[in-house]
Amino acid sequence: MNTEYQLAQFNVARMIGVTIEDPIMREFVDNSDQVNLLAEGSEGFVWRFEDESNNSIGFNPFNDDQVITNLSVWKDIETLESFTYKTFHTEFIKRRKEWFQKYGKAHYVLWWVKKNQFPTLSEAIEKLEHLQNHGPTAEAFTFRTKFPKP
Repeated sequence: MNTEYQLAQFNVARMIGVTIEDPIMREFVDNSDQVNLLAEGSEGFVWRFEDESNNSIGFNPFNDDQVITNLSVWKDIETLESFTYKTFHTEFIKRRKEWFQKYGKAHYVLWWVKKNQFPTLSEAIEKLEHLQNHGPTAEAFTFRTKFPKP
């Protein structure tokens, strides 16, 4: 039996603002719904971690009010890469220094998950730590150093 896989993505950012309500974060926050809707409507989008109010910013798995996270699943690397670098989302990447500080050795991680099995925040944190400690491997990698589906 051939198992199908999808791509999980976890992104962590340390805000310049003290909290998400800090005025310096306003433009980022005001546009986050638009970016999320764009992601959800993009080819290859499967799922994203969110609360009942359709928000992923409120989760604080690191117990740090300056850290925000984003966890999502995509059909494959190509569709996530297209959303990340070829849509309105790119404008936020270009401007990230206006809102965010440098975050450790790695601020995002990619890994393969079985189709219809969605990752938890704990699993995502483990994958990011694996990448930070071991560099890119088939278990946890980046756009720059990709690994094929298992």
